[in-house]
Amino acid sequence: MKFGTFMMCFRTDWEKLSAWLEALEKGRWHSAWWPDHVLAPGPAAEHNLPAYEGFSSLSVALGMTEKLHMGHLVLGTPYRNPALTCKMAGTLDQASKGRFTLGIGAGWFEREHEAYGWGFPSMRERQDRLQEAAELTRLLFTSTEPVTYNGKYYHLDDAPLSPAGYKGRKIEILIGGTGEKRTLKTLAMFGDAMNLDGFSGGGMEFHYYKHKVSILEQHCENVGRDPEEIRHTLNMPIVVTEDQAVIDHWLKRYGPGTVAGSKAYVLDRLHEFEESGVDEIIIDDMATFTALQSQDVPVADVIASCQRMEEEIIAAFD
Repeated sequence: MKFGTFMMCFRTDWEKLSAWLEALEKGRWHSAWWPDHVLAPGPAAEHNLPAYEGFSSLSVALGMTEKLHMGHLVLGTPYRNPALTCKMAGTLDQASKGRFTLGIGAGWFEREHEAYGWGFPSMRERQDRLQEAAELTRLLFTSTEPVTYNGKYYHLDDAPLSPAGYKGRKIEILIGGTGEKRTLKTLAMFGDAMNLDGFSGGGMEFHYYKHKVSILEQHCENVGRDPEEIRHTLNMPIVVTEDQAVIDHWLKRYGPGTVAGSKAYVLDRLHEFEESGVDEIIIDDMATFTALQSQDVPVADVIASCQRMEEEIIAAFD
């Protein structure tokens, strides 16, 4: 099983982010996943705090590294033209020698749409746009000829994708979200990787994961897709501690699916997911996130926190 991390690029500074990235590159980590928000999610009072733009920050990070694979969790289709996004993806995959996954979703953060004048479509329209974007993206990533596409929202006229994936690889399409009627169906039709987010829905409780996989498999059967073609990733909040007060704090904040407890407890939970077929755990390391966002915490403490997670948890899967 592979391990990545969610890049908490809100309410912090680039000095800490770049030092953290260097530590990830040197360590056992496989991947780094960037959010796509132009406002820091959370209380309105925090919306003016730093929020590094997702595509440009990921691009800089790929240029700083040689090993880490990177993608977004996830790009918002309401404000990302899918054809232009595919052109950007092809450029990044070429420059990084095949280290990029294109992650897309329907979008949910209404305030950032309003703040920047994008408008916030209804849920139905956002799901329709996601499905069209996913279909168009798959066409561009797989076609050897220019693509013509006439959807309700997006149109292409004999448009090539050149360059495309590095050395002819098909860039992976990750579709984020857990919606059973539309999102998982879109994934079954056009995606290569699923991602369940521990900050929403049922968190990372095992029965929740198994339920969503069963829905995805049914959609795959309905559309004639082999479910084994779709990689499973989880975005998982993790806290390694034996302090019950700390455990209670994070469980109250993010719900019962949060993996908070002793090293043995965390490892048991992760092994459970590994045995069920999860391909990659994307760790939301709450201790590192807290250090990143605390102004009085030095860079060295951020690195030390990241290394503790690696030594206590990831090393156990070597």
